[in-house]
Amino acid sequence: MKNFIQTLKNIWHIEDLRSRILTTLALVLIYRFGSFVVLPGVDPSALAGLKSQAADGVLGLLDMFSGGAFSNASVFALGIMPYISASIVVQLMGMAVPYFQRLQREGESGRRKINQITRYLTIGILVIQAPSYLANLHMQIPPEGFALPGTWFIIQSTVLLTAGTMFVMWLGERITDNGIGNGISLIIMIGIIARLPRSIVEEFGSRVSETGGGGLIMFLIEIVILLGVIALSILLVQGTRKIPVQYAKRIVGNKQYGGVRQYIPLKVNAAGVMPIIFAQAIMFVPMMIGRFNTEATQGFAAAFADFTGFWYNFVFFVMVVAFTYFYTAITVNPVQMSEDMKRNGGFIPGVKPGKKTSEYLDHVMSRITLPGSIFLALVAILPAFAMMAGMTAQFAQFFGGTSLLILVGVVLDTLQQIESHLLMRHYDGLMKSGGRIKGRAGGTASAI
Repeated sequence: MKNFIQTLKNIWHIEDLRSRILTTLALVLIYRFGSFVVLPGVDPSALAGLKSQAADGVLGLLDMFSGGAFSNASVFALGIMPYISASIVVQLMGMAVPYFQRLQREGESGRRKINQITRYLTIGILVIQAPSYLANLHMQIPPEGFALPGTWFIIQSTVLLTAGTMFVMWLGERITDNGIGNGISLIIMIGIIARLPRSIVEEFGSRVSETGGGGLIMFLIEIVILLGVIALSILLVQGTRKIPVQYAKRIVGNKQYGGVRQYIPLKVNAAGVMPIIFAQAIMFVPMMIGRFNTEATQGFAAAFADFTGFWYNFVFFVMVVAFTYFYTAITVNPVQMSEDMKRNGGFIPGVKPGKKTSEYLDHVMSRITLPGSIFLALVAILPAFAMMAGMTAQFAQFFGGTSLLILVGVVLDTLQQIESHLLMRHYDGLMKSGGRIKGRAGGTASAI
């Protein structure tokens, strides 16, 4: 406890770190305040139907990502997910479209152009999603709950919802530039954490009210299991395999210096939480298709809106595995790693430099990515099994899936950045035992 208090004092004494943390907290408070600002023309007391609809299922998950703004009919109701969806599309085009591949090779100027295109695409997605959200709002709220005419309300609210999501994006960028951690990731994490206390209280009340006794014991068992799942998720985020690298011998004058053996830490899950976010964003698509009132689309949407259903979890599992390989291919470049090693005079013992080294690294990454992707997919569908075991839908979301991995990944990344500030100024890190906090990118914070 004494060491913890001293660490907090050290953090406060570093002016730049203190300023970044306070800036982050201030921007997060603005975001949380905005999630309770109801759209003009909507009666807040008439939102019971919308809150009931967003209590579970896929809409419940969307409400969790928005920190409750979805069920509050807030100006931030669509949250940050449209931006995530646009980022997915742009990254996919970067794999197939030569124009985007050229932008990726142009460095900082190309990155700015890609970000601009992502923002424009986000607005396009919002123009489609906002009227869909408003149409659902009209179905869940009685006519007397609206104070404005239908057409004008839709136009005004579409503009506000679009502006709300763009403002949340701006808050995330300001946190990334002037605060601690990746802003978009933190905003998603804050929305998830905001739901945790109520979920625990509801689960506790549900278990205690069970007839026959044993409810409290079952609740304690659930908490222990939850802690175990969190520990496994941390191992998944931080797990690495080290490949030995021998630096070539050097001769200086008449003296010969032997090489120094170092290691390349390859992540078991190099993609972090991105695959599960990508897959989850696509799983929201059937809800939009279900807005078309035909028997086929309604049946299709219903099958993919059931968290505990076979098809939802099977498709979700396959997509997480596929996106893990996809995102690993984007973030880990064996050819570039091989060239860097060759340029620095290093080699892997028993493997020829150049093409053979890149093929070896690619083979190793393929082998360690498979179990990592399967484990990630299993964690993704754990909430379905938790709900089958009788847990409330909201509490079950913290037993795995997107919410748990985002919490673990973002917290580790943020703590890693704080530790870097401390060590850079010759303070003790957050861990006194010699261990180092590793983020999702093996020591550097990765962005969602």
